[in-house]
Amino acid sequence: QVQMVESGGRLVQAGGSLRLSCVASGRTFSNYAMGWFRQAPGKEREFVASITWTGGRTFYDDSVKGRFTISRDNAKNTAYLQMNSLKPEDTAVYYCAADRGGTLYYTDRRRYEGWGQGTQVTVSS
Repeated sequence: QVQMVESGGRLVQAGGSLRLSCVASGRTFSNYAMGWFRQAPGKEREFVASITWTGGRTFYDDSVKGRFTISRDNAKNTAYLQMNSLKPEDTAVYYCAADRGGTLYYTDRRRYEGWGQGTQVTVSS
């Protein structure tokens, strides 16, 4: 099974930028599409972005479209989430996971496996 370790989260002012990293171990990273999710206090874990195994297609939640960019480097077993123009409502723990595929919609977190411990992003106003 593939397993993820996220990093890069910290406190940042509104309007600032961060780049999150997700390093995978275990099964071949390049076989999987990857997803980023986030969970704010008292809320469900929600889809943020995903990328196909080749990196050729990306998908975003409307709330981050135009501000966040997902990418991957299969040679480094790493996925990234570049976050620009951050807003206080982006404050959450960010997680990455591998997409197992199947019949669930790609935004459904039950489709994913190998969740890491997450990395905290806090955006101050």
